[in-house]
Amino acid sequence: MILDNKLKLGIVGLGRLGMEYAKNITYRVPSAQLYAACSILDSELKVVKESLNVPFLYSSYKEMLKNKDIDAIVIITSTNQHADQIILALESGYHVFCEKPLAIDIKDCYRVQKKVKEFPHLISMLGFVRRYDESYIEAKAKLDEGLVGKPFFIRSQTADKDTLAPFQVEFCTSGGGIFHDFSVHDIDLVHWFTGSDIKKVWSLGGAYRFKEFEKVGDADNTFAMCELENGTMALLGASRVSSFGHNTFTEIMATKGNLKIGDPPHKNRLQISDKYGVRHECLDSFFDRFSEAFVFQIKDFVDCVNRGIQPDLTIENAAKATLVATALAKSFKEKTLINVQDLIPKKQ
Repeated sequence: MILDNKLKLGIVGLGRLGMEYAKNITYRVPSAQLYAACSILDSELKVVKESLNVPFLYSSYKEMLKNKDIDAIVIITSTNQHADQIILALESGYHVFCEKPLAIDIKDCYRVQKKVKEFPHLISMLGFVRRYDESYIEAKAKLDEGLVGKPFFIRSQTADKDTLAPFQVEFCTSGGGIFHDFSVHDIDLVHWFTGSDIKKVWSLGGAYRFKEFEKVGDADNTFAMCELENGTMALLGASRVSSFGHNTFTEIMATKGNLKIGDPPHKNRLQISDKYGVRHECLDSFFDRFSEAFVFQIKDFVDCVNRGIQPDLTIENAAKATLVATALAKSFKEKTLINVQDLIPKKQ
């Protein structure tokens, strides 16, 4: 069924996260309709056809872009496809939302930035979902009002449950590895909370438990010490070996107090007392932790398109995060301090 009064969205990428986006758009975004879907897998198209009643299905992204009844494109594919798919969507006249990160190669980020400037009337948004989490939003508000003074140290980490690690190995190349996939969230948070950019990084780590990551030049655990332009310090951690559940948290130390988000990573306020002791259960995955934030994020994109305003989450934000993630990866591989600005291509 086609609903003319709703913003018509076409989604490309129907993997684990893409399918969640498809469900959110269908059931939780009243002002939008999932109008078209694209996947190279017939099995995924069959699911959205039968369970979500999507009117138009495509195995070719370029073919989907020929459907001019679509209003906006939602890109949830692997990172190595993001830049080209964003550019194609803009050139075809569509508003575009894309999941993080913007790209693996910083040159691709600047290609997208340049293209976005050619189409200022089209809404372009990159998804950094933690900015839509209620606790992170409140922390940002407290910082802006000066409640705890000026931040001088931020510790932020992303840690996935260990059962997901084998699944992640095959996506290291297409996704850019642990720094682009995990740490890019924490990089964006540091930039957002401080209003300053990371300028120097030193990162270390290794494949301490899952040796498969070492074979593809990646790691299962990393830490990076960062210096910001305004002098703030940041310590960014990433792990694939959390045994008890997804463990994302951020701690902000400031001159008049501290803020802490998500630590301990409780599933809810239930405390269990049994033969194992007194404990709290934890969430399994990042999507469980940020399920509501994912809804608010895509709602914000739809709202920006309907109102004709650009979102706070810009392509420039995403490019800066990718630049730092690239610096972290370079520091990890070369085991040396990296000046972030040295990685900016001379010709953009």
